[in-house]
Amino acid sequence: MQILFTGVEALGISTVLAIGIGATINIIGSSILPQFGQGRLMYTLLIAIITRELGPLLTAFIITARSGTAIATELGGMVVSHEIEAYISVGIDPISYLAVPRFLGVTLSSFFLNIYFNVFGLLGSYIVLSYLRPIPFSEYYGGLMDAFRIIDIGTGLTKSLVFGALISIIATYQGFSVQRASTEVPQAGIRAVSYSLIALVIADGILTILSYQL
Repeated sequence: MQILFTGVEALGISTVLAIGIGATINIIGSSILPQFGQGRLMYTLLIAIITRELGPLLTAFIITARSGTAIATELGGMVVSHEIEAYISVGIDPISYLAVPRFLGVTLSSFFLNIYFNVFGLLGSYIVLSYLRPIPFSEYYGGLMDAFRIIDIGTGLTKSLVFGALISIIATYQGFSVQRASTEVPQAGIRAVSYSLIALVIADGILTILSYQL
């Protein structure tokens, strides 16, 4: 269920964002780079920006907005309604029963949603490029393959896993941190989003620096 809510139901907004981002990069690059005789650099920019940076980060923001709040408020509501105590009283560990499935669901959803975003981001770029300067798909694909580097893909996929783990851990912790008042539940959701965004930006900076050292 967590993968359905976090990943599958986020495909629509991810598609729109990915195509829009890919198209925007292409429009800007196509207007500037040829003036300096660097038209082929467009493919390098597409691979680096979409797969290494914007793909994992934007999908993480989507997941934070959708699932981070939902997880924190759901678990917070369970604490207030004493459902967590009921689980413990019958010998069920709330961490393994509630937290672990959410951790796995969010992390895996982040990983596969990032791949999906990358594909449609590059597709959106081709749609715009073929409109501005009609070229065969084989030529576009060849340009991408020439610019392709394992480190770009590896960095993006690593980021998506780390980001998914961070979001789920922070949201789960904030949900369980609710005490007894129902007014704390929406506050937990707000904290989950705020802390997740801060953690994502910091983690993105650290992983980007490390990737460029390789």
